[in-house]
Amino acid sequence: MTLPAVPFGKHEIKRLILGGNPLCGNSHCTNEMNEDMREYYTQQQVLEVLRRCEEAGINTIQARGDYHRVLHWMELFRREGGNLQWIAQTASEMHDVFQNIRILAAAGAIGIYHHGTQTDRFWHEGRIDEVGDYLKCMRDCGVMVGLGTHRPDVIRYAEEHDWDVDFYMACFYNLGRSPRESALVSDKADYSGEAFLESDREEMCQVIRQTSKTCLAFKILAASRNCATPKDVREAFQYAFDNIKPQDAVVVGMFTKYENQIALNIEHTLAACGSL
Repeated sequence: MTLPAVPFGKHEIKRLILGGNPLCGNSHCTNEMNEDMREYYTQQQVLEVLRRCEEAGINTIQARGDYHRVLHWMELFRREGGNLQWIAQTASEMHDVFQNIRILAAAGAIGIYHHGTQTDRFWHEGRIDEVGDYLKCMRDCGVMVGLGTHRPDVIRYAEEHDWDVDFYMACFYNLGRSPRESALVSDKADYSGEAFLESDREEMCQVIRQTSKTCLAFKILAASRNCATPKDVREAFQYAFDNIKPQDAVVVGMFTKYENQIALNIEHTLAACGSL
């Protein structure tokens, strides 16, 4: 069965997108899981997973825009003929994020979005309007323009102020209640302040349905917390597709060391979308 697809500007993306966090060893769960991911995802294993995703019908990856990991992997993947589309997150550790955006656009990203953790930090610091300068840079580069956040009120604010945005990267769980730093930016994993509350996803889904913009929903599995049983995973996929818009997609990280999560997630997507 073929994964359902939706328009993304002049492109077409499947409603299941490969998420990049596990490839970079960021589990949002435990340091032990981070280390397991880092040891497993060697360069060759990353390329193998990208190949397997493309062969299985996934046509897009979402991943951060750093140069020593993701950009390097995408270059190697393309050299061997890989054609996955790339939706890139700004790498907020860069000394010049505007330059980062221009490099990602030149490297072939079809869409770029402002890093959600940085967006949330600007919100807390009363600097949220500064995000607009980065969005304008994306627009000038000719890519799909995105805003990432873990906070529903950020999307409401962008909608109320008619920001020039094509899509939102919308987290099902509000990890932005207080300022924090990404483990991949700080190189220190501290997940103690990350609360995954069921009420969060209800609020974010309401916001997702209220906007006419495309939304890419992420952390639908609560960073593995909804994966205790196959039934839990199936229900999490069903909830996601039942509560986002038909034009939206989900972003799911896949850790293939212990099971074929590529095939399983495709099966769950097809079932949730009524294709099985």
